[in-house]
Amino acid sequence: MRGDDEQSGTLFSYVSCEARVPSDHPLRLIRAVVDEALDVLSGEFDRLYARLGRPGIAPEKLLRALLLQAFYSIRSERQLMEQLDYNLLFRWFVGLSMDAPVWDASTFSKNRERLLAGDVAQRLLAAVVGQPRVKALMSNEHFSVDGTLIQAWASHKSFQPKAGPGDEPPAAGGSGEVGRGRNGERDWRGQKRSNETHRSTTDGDARLARKSNGQTSILAYAGHVLMENANGLVAGSCLTHATGTAERDAGVQLVDRLKMRRRITLGADKGYDAASFIGALRERNVTAHVAADRRVSKTGTPRRSAMDGRTTRHRGYQASQRARKRIEEVFGWIKSAAGFRQTKHRGLPRVSWAFALATTAYNLIRLPKLLGLPAA
Repeated sequence: MRGDDEQSGTLFSYVSCEARVPSDHPLRLIRAVVDEALDVLSGEFDRLYARLGRPGIAPEKLLRALLLQAFYSIRSERQLMEQLDYNLLFRWFVGLSMDAPVWDASTFSKNRERLLAGDVAQRLLAAVVGQPRVKALMSNEHFSVDGTLIQAWASHKSFQPKAGPGDEPPAAGGSGEVGRGRNGERDWRGQKRSNETHRSTTDGDARLARKSNGQTSILAYAGHVLMENANGLVAGSCLTHATGTAERDAGVQLVDRLKMRRRITLGADKGYDAASFIGALRERNVTAHVAADRRVSKTGTPRRSAMDGRTTRHRGYQASQRARKRIEEVFGWIKSAAGFRQTKHRGLPRVSWAFALATTAYNLIRLPKLLGLPAA
């Protein structure tokens, strides 16, 4: 018998958001891990907020909403607020009831700014990986490190000469500008542009950089990840200016954060094959499993690698070289699913905060599968 196409709404609903979410949904496990980590950070939240005044958005709800944005590739906070208004799964994960009003997008962004001061994103990552069930999945001996370029929210046209003492900024229509208007065409042929002489007027912390020879230079930041080799989870992350030595400097910084008392191994690609970096690791009781860089120069002279046969002859070195390639999966997910191929924030503090939150989201999205539940 064909049913009637009746669309009359009911006045009251007695079903909660909790009842709408299946018991085996992957977000249930993720929510439990996130809640435990946020409970650890409760004291940090108390120090960030005043005791008197009008209450703002709860930091726990704000962070859960930002994690949802990374999980489901939501491109903006305005669209996130729109989906929170009608998506019952999102409301349940954030902690909103079916009748609770959704925040304005600008109010949500202003409340997010408060969490920058406490470095909450890095602390959230540490709280997640510090939980016993997550720590059991991670190796405490074998790690890998690598870096990637995160495109800044700035164009090449904003990369203009620095104004020295007494100098005036370049006028519109001059120095290679073709056409009129604020978005006129530019021609940089024959001009030398570098980070020493030029700076972006849109994002002053962005640097002109390229990952390797033959690639296009972009205004970018350098994102760095320390991965454990057992299951490919992120053990630490940071974001720095995109400089020539950023990867090696950040690699040492991430190793120092581990505070390991036993000898560990650290796998890396050829970009880390430098005597200064390998020497710094040895001072920290770390065995460097770095890919040897023996490229031949244009004159036919092979480069002298800082790695020697005392390390490369062991099977453990080969295992580290195979495992370190999994770190590209972290960068791939962050740039594609989490929408971090080009950051939508400006300034090193904001971009660094968002990058740490994206690496935390990567760990969380992996947990259901690693713990035997269906992947999200």
